[in-house]
Amino acid sequence: MSDGLRLGYVGLGNIGGPMAARLAAESAVTVFDVSADAVATAVDAGAVAAADLGTLAGASDLVSVCVRDDVQVHDVVDGLLPHLAAGSMIAVHSTISPQTAADEARRCADRDVILLDAPISGGAPGAQQGRLAIMIGGDRAAYDRAKRALAPAGDLIVHAGPAPGDGTRMKLARNLLHFVSFTATTEAARLAEAAGIDLQKLGRVVRHTDEITGGAGAIMLRETTAPIAEDDFWHGVFTHVRDLGEKDLDLALAAADVLGVDLPLARRARTDLAAGLGVPHTEGER
Repeated sequence: MSDGLRLGYVGLGNIGGPMAARLAAESAVTVFDVSADAVATAVDAGAVAAADLGTLAGASDLVSVCVRDDVQVHDVVDGLLPHLAAGSMIAVHSTISPQTAADEARRCADRDVILLDAPISGGAPGAQQGRLAIMIGGDRAAYDRAKRALAPAGDLIVHAGPAPGDGTRMKLARNLLHFVSFTATTEAARLAEAAGIDLQKLGRVVRHTDEITGGAGAIMLRETTAPIAEDDFWHGVFTHVRDLGEKDLDLALAAADVLGVDLPLARRARTDLAAGLGVPHTEGER
């Protein structure tokens, strides 16, 4: 599966541990973590433990890094670089700043090592199931090699762009949707609670219908956010979404007014939905 690449993995937490185990089931994987228990679990899954980062680097052609933050990524790259052979690759799965990814990639390039930023989405369940989405930024040829090697850990691996940092930019956009949606969820819960609705039952309905419709991702169908021409196929589709959304937002906001519930995100959505969808109202429309 790894096309002969020797794999290394640094950072064996809730996501890194299951990822490394998935990789070890298909290829030779050397692992390192400050937690002896995490290393032991990976070894039980078929990995080989390294005593330190230098030893791991010497035994690896592609090193996955899944640590907490930018500082830890910098420190791990520091420990790997002197020991990696020319042409080796580092795939950083941590969610870091795009600028950090670019800076670390330049530092690696000075030693003829390729750094790809390769953040992941899907959380611990996705890692355990081998169903992560992996968004890779950087050199296309290196992406192709890394994609084949990482396939056991992710069933959706995309080339986010040619620049180190592009994978992170895609991840940040994805997580923006995630956490703004979470905030909208708290508004919906406040409205339902004020109306005496069972919140757990509401949650079941939301999860059920999102599984069918795809949730917010269901409208991510176009290649641009520009306004849609009237003769474009998508104009009718998104006009329908706009009209339905505005009607339902009006009803929810009216209910909120009666119940005395403040819904700032919903009010902003009512103002911005049409233009955001690319079908702003024309002169004379409501």
